[in-house]
Amino acid sequence: MSRIYKATGINLKAQAFGESDRLVTVLTQEFGLIRVIAPGSRKHNSSLGGRSGMFVVNELLIAKGRSLDKITQAQTVKSYPGLAQDLVKLVASQYLAEIALCQALSEHPQPELYELLNEHLERLENLPSTASSVVAHLTHGLFQLLALAGLTPQVQICCLTGRTLKPDFQDPHWRVGFSVSAGGTVCLAAWERLKKQGEVEKAQWGDGQKDFTLPPHHPTTPNPHSRNAVDVPSHPSQKNQAYKTINHHQEIPALSKRLDAEELSILQQLSQSEIMLYAAEKNSWLSVEQVLRQYAQYHFGRPIRSAALIDSYFAANHDAIV
Repeated sequence: MSRIYKATGINLKAQAFGESDRLVTVLTQEFGLIRVIAPGSRKHNSSLGGRSGMFVVNELLIAKGRSLDKITQAQTVKSYPGLAQDLVKLVASQYLAEIALCQALSEHPQPELYELLNEHLERLENLPSTASSVVAHLTHGLFQLLALAGLTPQVQICCLTGRTLKPDFQDPHWRVGFSVSAGGTVCLAAWERLKKQGEVEKAQWGDGQKDFTLPPHHPTTPNPHSRNAVDVPSHPSQKNQAYKTINHHQEIPALSKRLDAEELSILQQLSQSEIMLYAAEKNSWLSVEQVLRQYAQYHFGRPIRSAALIDSYFAANHDAIV
């Protein structure tokens, strides 16, 4: 790479740096995730002030530095001003940005991640200002980002039996389990059988270990010239040897949540964009988002901080039913 290079990227994170600069984390098409200095961007009349803000897409001219590169020129291609004008839209956008940051790579082109994130930010900005619509599109975006990372949960079949799961809308009490550790949906009947089997085996074997002691050894005096001569243990401790047998139990996956028919139906259709045409008709988006959130946090190994703001918003706005 030369001392000066070009990149097109979207700002996902910005923090104060020095007296008047910003350190900006940018997801670019050409180089993946980069961290660059926007010099003087915190000054009142800086041309980089607005261009270094969150969710601004710029064509950048960047100079290589010893430790950090610096933006020398920026031309804004696109921005999303509508996101900052609505609290729940802003929080949902930050949520998706966190997921993108979890899977973005440095010095590696990621045009698919760049395009997918911009696509969902544009959809969020153009939505009507209703919390239910925002959470529905947030959940859809989260699922698609997980799919792009190769982390799609198994929602079509039971992770224990491999059998196809079909939501039963006729039975109001019908439920299916979701296990983060198992990787997706779990038939509750199969899970209960596995749990019961584990309890029975535990009662039979205790801690799963059992000692077996060989019968006492009766030494004889062998003929040293015989081809069938057997070495006699010379140490007393070798006469009565105890062997320990370990019985391994199949691990019972913990259930993260029990899903009803509508929640499973949403999960099973999230790979299809057509589901968003009927998003307003479904009332379980917040529950599905929480399931996918736990799944994402488990696989990325870190909490999604913006998710707490989603919870706070709905706790404070009881009329925003999702």
